[in-house]
Amino acid sequence: MGKRRCVPPLEPKLAAGCCGVKKPKLSAGGTHGHGSQSTAVPGSSAGPLQNHQHVDGGGGRENVSDLTLGPGNPPITRMNPASGALSPLPRPNGTAGTTKNLVVTAEMCCYCFDVLYCHLYGFPQPRLPRFTNDPYPLFVTWKTGRDKRLRGCIGTFSAMNLHSGLREYTLTSALKDSRFPPLTREELPKLFCSVSLLTNFEDASDHLDWEVGVHGIRIEFINEKGVKRTATYLPEVAKEQDWDQIQTIDSLLRKGGFKAPITSEFRKTIKLTRYRSEKVTISYAEYIASRQHCFQNGTLHAPPLYNHYS
Repeated sequence: MGKRRCVPPLEPKLAAGCCGVKKPKLSAGGTHGHGSQSTAVPGSSAGPLQNHQHVDGGGGRENVSDLTLGPGNPPITRMNPASGALSPLPRPNGTAGTTKNLVVTAEMCCYCFDVLYCHLYGFPQPRLPRFTNDPYPLFVTWKTGRDKRLRGCIGTFSAMNLHSGLREYTLTSALKDSRFPPLTREELPKLFCSVSLLTNFEDASDHLDWEVGVHGIRIEFINEKGVKRTATYLPEVAKEQDWDQIQTIDSLLRKGGFKAPITSEFRKTIKLTRYRSEKVTISYAEYIASRQHCFQNGTLHAPPLYNHYS
């Protein structure tokens, strides 16, 4: 069993970028070994996945694959006319949040849309929101189109107060993910925003002490040049990619820049931290519906109602 920690023992305000630009197929074009056989992960050792590698002791970034919860189950929001506040409707059957109260809410995604909207149209930034300002490690993800292609994903493993953290990483993920050009006004109608809050960090006893579909993992290893590297996947990635534990570990090693053959002996040297996450996703259309009172002047591009957060 892993040793539980309240927060991850990482560098202050460590930023991480999100990969998952293209779904790699591990079952074709390479080998997958559970023993001493080396493992090749097609498409993961080169290209845009290397843009955010984190070297221990530096101010770099690490890639994080972040895929959506799945089509057909987006959170739905409604407006409370009396307060102007957003409240999530009951989640669809089979989604997270049916057995416990979640911290993450649809209002957090709406706030991210507010921040991006105001930035792109030159409006003053919205006032601070009403949802909790407790500190959490967090990620903000932008996807676009019916196929929900990744458009930007950056976050931090250091706990940040949610009001400032979401504001900062909304713009960082939308404008400064080096794999993509900055988001534009024209792209807004096709966007989906996801907020992920990371919790329950634990030191794993070994590289297999975690469960696919339950835990996110962060690995730390020494590469072939003797340099410490890290890489991470959010909890939903391995399940949606249909990877087992070994495939996930090997993909992370390649993403972290490890180029040597991967053996079972090397996997045993990996230090692994597992964690869980709460995630909510809304579309731009849902955001606009929740802000309908802001558009009563008949114009499409009206600023959010700032007293929504007063």
